[in-house]
Amino acid sequence: MSKSFDVVVIGGGPGGYVAAIRAAQLGFNTACIDENKNAAGKAALGGTCLNVGCIPSKALLESSENYYRINHEFAAHGISVKDAKIDVGQMIARKQKIVDQFTGGIQLLFKKNKVASINGHGKILKRENEKWQIEVTGDNPEIIEAQHVIIASGSKPRYLPGIAVDNVDVLDNVGALDLQEVPKRLGVIGAGVIGLEMSSVWRRLGAEVTILEAMPAFLGAADEEVAKLAQRIFTKELGLKIETGVKIGEVVKDKKGIKINYEDAAGAKQVLDCDKLIVAVGRVPNTDNIAAPEVGLRIDARGFIEVDGHCHTGTPNIWAVGDVVRGPMLAHKASEEGVAVAERIAGQAGHVDFNTVPWVIYTQPEIAWVGKTEQQLKAEGVDYKKGSFPFAANGRAHGMNAAVGFVKMLADAKTDRILGVHIVGPFASELISEAVVAMEFKACSEDIARIIHAHPSLSEAMHEAALAVDKRALHS
Repeated sequence: MSKSFDVVVIGGGPGGYVAAIRAAQLGFNTACIDENKNAAGKAALGGTCLNVGCIPSKALLESSENYYRINHEFAAHGISVKDAKIDVGQMIARKQKIVDQFTGGIQLLFKKNKVASINGHGKILKRENEKWQIEVTGDNPEIIEAQHVIIASGSKPRYLPGIAVDNVDVLDNVGALDLQEVPKRLGVIGAGVIGLEMSSVWRRLGAEVTILEAMPAFLGAADEEVAKLAQRIFTKELGLKIETGVKIGEVVKDKKGIKINYEDAAGAKQVLDCDKLIVAVGRVPNTDNIAAPEVGLRIDARGFIEVDGHCHTGTPNIWAVGDVVRGPMLAHKASEEGVAVAERIAGQAGHVDFNTVPWVIYTQPEIAWVGKTEQQLKAEGVDYKKGSFPFAANGRAHGMNAAVGFVKMLADAKTDRILGVHIVGPFASELISEAVVAMEFKACSEDIARIIHAHPSLSEAMHEAALAVDKRALHS
């Protein structure tokens, strides 16, 4: 007889494991199917984010930033360090230790919440007696059944035709996080989050890095003022070479290295020679073989599962969350959708507001935003006002030797309601949370302006930006 559950989640990433835990908290008999394994062949929950994405990349960013500070910034503090060296193997080992700790932590959370963890590939077969039959293939094949199914199978790297990724010389996010030595010349195709973060890591450690981006504008999704300043800092101070508006041609790999033939923005033929190449051109939904045709899931041409505003697929009791559905491919968005779906199954009113999803790029300086950009408001014909405050006028930022960037706040010209907040500067990833809370509660810029912020703190830049919306900033 098949094992029977109230809720089965397919996928153990940020959307899946969180959905499973929340469903169990709500009293449902819950299982989570995930096929990922680590290098030792053991089940490794956490999805791309924990195993080969968000968490390991932040570990490497921190290591590379510490090395960079020792060599370039500590002298300003009166600290001198001679002959600082980087042990890449130790850096990678530390990263992996953090990953292993957290994947094991999810297993402990599953045990605590009585979630059954099943390693293997989950595929929805058919519905019998109002329960879905789910095939699990892997080391221990079986058929299980569930009243409700939540698909949270995540995404995988998008590849370019004609460029074979072997994760030895031509790398995706997996290989980029596992290099065992600093390449002399590193090429990166794609100037998105992954491309910029990995470029930052290896550039700080000494690699010559060239980024080739197909889009005509750098960081086109970000506010134009933020993108302009970030590009200047990345190129002039960090030393990244960034070319936009390129067309990638033939990529040739031989004993001497890798040659990337491309056209620059002016249409001229160019060649980039490098020792390693990272391909970071986005991600695609991981929906291959997720359900039999008779299940009736609607999957569009790009591989996304079609859902309504509540993450329901239209097929009875089948839901989908995270990277396999519309909306930003962000771990925290997936988690919140997972929680919301579990609560909706329980008859509650789960809530996710796409207008208040924060975006973060963990470069140095960090970039973060929530809500509308200035160019979006202009295109939509929204009458707005704005305030901006530089970290150059913030005492805490100077004490940290990180007085670059600014906070920018956009508000409705009539109602003063906050429409967007954009930050480039130190700890932008932490500062943006105040803006998210404010927008979720429909706050006005005046609300932030009248809240006491600790002194001296980086958050004072948010306070001053809010004051500047009304043209009454006190320190600029």
